Order: sequence, then structure tokens, then C-alpha cells
Amino acid sequence: MHYMPPNLWSIINRTIAIDGYGMSAVTSETLKTNPADATPSLARCKELAVSLSRFPRIRLGHFPTPLEPMDKLSKALGGPRIWVKRDDCTGLSSGGNKTRKLEYLMADAAEKGADTVITQGATQSNHARQTAAAAAKLDMKCHILLENRTGSNDQQYIYNGNVLLDRLHGATVSKRPGGADMNAEMEKLADQLRENGHKPYVIPGGGSNEIGALGYVNCARELTEQAMENGLRIDALVHATGSSGTQAGLVAGLAALRSDIHLLGIGVRAAQPKQEEMVFDLAVKTARYAGLDVEIDREEVRANCDYVGPGYGLPTDGMREALKMLARMEGLLFDPVYSGKGLDGLIDLVRKGKFEGMENIVFLHTGGSAALFGYPETFDLPDYTT
Repeated sequence: MHYMPPNLWSIINRTIAIDGYGMSAVTSETLKTNPADATPSLARCKELAVSLSRFPRIRLGHFPTPLEPMDKLSKALGGPRIWVKRDDCTGLSSGGNKTRKLEYLMADAAEKGADTVITQGATQSNHARQTAAAAAKLDMKCHILLENRTGSNDQQYIYNGNVLLDRLHGATVSKRPGGADMNAEMEKLADQLRENGHKPYVIPGGGSNEIGALGYVNCARELTEQAMENGLRIDALVHATGSSGTQAGLVAGLAALRSDIHLLGIGVRAAQPKQEEMVFDLAVKTARYAGLDVEIDREEVRANCDYVGPGYGLPTDGMREALKMLARMEGLLFDPVYSGKGLDGLIDLVRKGKFEGMENIVFLHTGGSAALFGYPETFDLPDYTT
């Protein structure tokens, strides 16, 4: 018989009740300030929360995550006021955006009786690290397949950072060469585990399917409520986009809320046409799966892929500058693979005046600072002083 950790079912069933987890109060003062806009938005937030409450969900993170101004950065760039949505503060194994997805994915795994989860990613995968932590929390085995997309065999890169944490959480880690069919590799491992009497649950890279993307449908609601609570009009929301689940969830969630926020993904891997098509396809699937009465507008799916550089996981000068700038100006840490390239894109686009006429931009911080320890020589930092 499959072992179910104590009270797991009660945890699974703690979904996003309107008066509980994840719903922040909208003050009467906010409604007085702009009643025409705030009241319908609040009603849509509640409707979206009810729609999402139909899905099993396990509490793994700290929500809502903070929404903070970055005024020193805003002043330095001379553009709109820039805010940061701190999804690096989700709390699961140093935090990150995958926690939101895993709340739904791990609940689905538990509901299906899984005793093991399998996932894949690049060597310094933030998703793998958070999946390993979630599995440990829920008494499940975890198998991680890491694709060597950069071709590097530097010992710091392949054993430190996220890889160290994967193993610390008790996951088994195995390597695959760059270009391997990682989905096929996961299915092969799943078949082997089934033959040995296990019940594996396969989680796609980045947690990016219609189940995982529900986490960012809910994030769209959470951010909308925070903005109303603070009397803040958000003109644009910018974030790094890779496996597409984060952006697809936001696209579907903002569509359900009928939001006019300009959503822009900064690509970290694929070329623009492929990235946008991936996001659009998953956004449509997610909206359908969630039962949202919306049509996804292809024109609302935007990805700028000019900041990828030589390839996924490979450093760029712009990323180095952006990470150093935020570390020394705002005391914030980003990662060299994902959030750092997204930040580079945001900074460069603000400098080029691409957000002219906008007052408030939010950058979604997807976490991942653990990966910094896999790139110790990348930032040319000074040695000890004498």
C-alpha cells in the first residue's frame, strides 16, 4: 500500500479559499480612490480564485510574495518607477518561481498515489532544486536528470550551486549530454521504476504544463490584488521566460482578469518565434484546463529574445553588469542563467526608452541565486584586501 504522509490529504485540500490562503484584503480606501476600476477587478479576482479552488494544491511556499519598489534603480535609469515582485521569497529551498507550479504538480502527484517524482533540467536547474525540496517535504523519492547544455565540466558548475542542493535534499542526480531527448529519458526511467514496483510521476522541465502553469494564473490574481491594495497602477510586467509555464500562466490569468497590463517575457533560451509559440500554446491549454471563459489573444504573447547571448546558461556581459548593479544598488541577488538575463533585458529596454509613457513597471524576480555558486569566476570579483 502506498505510504501517505500524515495529514497530507488535509494539506492537499487547503486550496485558495477566498477568505484564506493567498487572498489579500482590498481596502475600502482603494475602492473609494477608483471605484469604477477596483470593484470589477476585485470581483474578477474572486471569480478566478473560485475557479482555481477546484484543483488540488499543497502549501509549499510563502504567499503572497512581497511587491517592493526599486527606487535607486529607477533613479539610475531615469525611466518609469520599477518594482520587483519577490518570487525569490517563496521559501522552498531558497525560493523561486517553480514553487508556485509545484504546489499544483505535487498535489496532483500525491492524488495519483505517486511515491516518486522524476524531472529534468539543465545542470544548474532551479526547478530541479525546488522539486527535490518539495519531494523531501512530502516523503517522496526524487530522481533528477540534468542535461549538460553548456558542455562545461567545470567542477564548480557540475557539483556546486543547485546541484549541491539537489543532493542535499536527497535526490538522485544523473547527467545526460546536451541535445538529449529529455522527455524520452524521463519516460525510460519511469518504466524502470514501475518494473521495480514504484509509482513514478513525471514532471516536465520547469514544471511547465497546464497543471504547473496554474501557479502563475494565481500569481496574476495575487499581483492584481496587491496593486489594488496599494493604489498602484501597473503598466507593464516583465520577467524571464524559458520553459514557458510562468509566462503562459500569467497570460491566461491576466486574460481572465481582463487586465491591460503589458506583459513581456525576456527569453533565455529559444528564438522569439519558437518562444512565443510555446507560450501561446500552453496559455491556451492552461485556460482550457482551468475552465476559464477567455480566448487567448496571440498578440498578447510577447517575448524579446535579444538577451540570450551565446546560449542557455552561458554568461553575457549584460547579465554580469545587471547582476552586479542590483547586488550593489538594491542588495538583491539574481541568477546568471535565468533571472539575470531577464533583468539585463529590462534595464537595456528602459535605457532605450521602450517603456516611455509608462509610470510603473514590475519585474517578476523568479529567484535562482543558488546558481551563482556554480559560476564563481564569472563576475571577476576582487580578492581579499591586505
